Amino acid sequence: MTELSDKNWMAASDTALMAFIGTFIKHHRLLQNKTQGQLAEEAGIVRSTLSLFERGENTSMIVFIQLLRALKLLYLLKEFQVKQQLSPIQLAKLEKAERKRAGKGNKQEQKPKTDW
Repeated sequence: MTELSDKNWMAASDTALMAFIGTFIKHHRLLQNKTQGQLAEEAGIVRSTLSLFERGENTSMIVFIQLLRALKLLYLLKEFQVKQQLSPIQLAKLEKAERKRAGKGNKQEQKPKTDW
C-alpha cells in the first residue's frame, strides 16, 4: 500500500489522495479474498465503477461509503465524529464549583424564640 508520511498528506495532490484511497479499498478487498465483481455486487455498484475507484479515477463519496459498508469498514468513519471538548476555562470553572470537602450538613432547625 502506498505510504504517506504526515508531511506528505498536506503536500499530496487531490489525485494522489484519490489513488491512495483506491489502493486502500483494493488492499482490503484482496485481504477479504473478494473479486472486483463480488465486492461491486455487495456494494451495489458495477464492477467498472469499482475498477475506476481502485485506480483513483472515480471517487464519489457515496461509492466510497458503499464500499466501506460492503467491506465492513464503516467503523473507520468514527474518526470524523465531532467530539465535544471543554476549553481550559470551562474546565477550571467546573473544578472550582466542585466540592472539595464535606460540610457540616443540614443545620439543626433553630427553636422558635419565645416571649418569656
